[in-house]
Amino acid sequence: MRRKDITVPVTEVTFEELSDIQRRLVALARQATYRSYAPYSHFKVGAAILLDNGEIVTGSNQENAAYPSGTCAERTAAYYAHSTYPDARFVTIAIAARGTDDDEVELPISPCGACRQALIEFEPSADEPVEVILSGARRIFILPSLRSLLPLAFTEF
Repeated sequence: MRRKDITVPVTEVTFEELSDIQRRLVALARQATYRSYAPYSHFKVGAAILLDNGEIVTGSNQENAAYPSGTCAERTAAYYAHSTYPDARFVTIAIAARGTDDDEVELPISPCGACRQALIEFEPSADEPVEVILSGARRIFILPSLRSLLPLAFTEF
């Protein structure tokens, strides 16, 4: 028997410590929360993806009474990015959320399991790790890659 420990490096920063493009992505993810359709959970999530062609694509969660027919912000943004710019590679994704009180969540949230699996499939075509920024009102976490969200992902790569 051999034991292996899996660790995920997370850098905690303030909004001011982010680069200009990182701040822009966080701001766009935060803005995208206002376009959420969340009449059931009242939990609004926004995502912004920077592509290697310089485009930034945003998405928000879209709920449906026929749960789970809705979709999360991360998948909304990822699928739109790929369908609109199929040859562009993902560079960075920022995610933000507002809670049921309509205020930005204090601590960062991370994508659900379905989103983690969906997102990780875009990383091999990026030819390098896709940076992940998880934004909260008090803290912001930066992860080095989509793979760091799901280290034992169901993939063939």
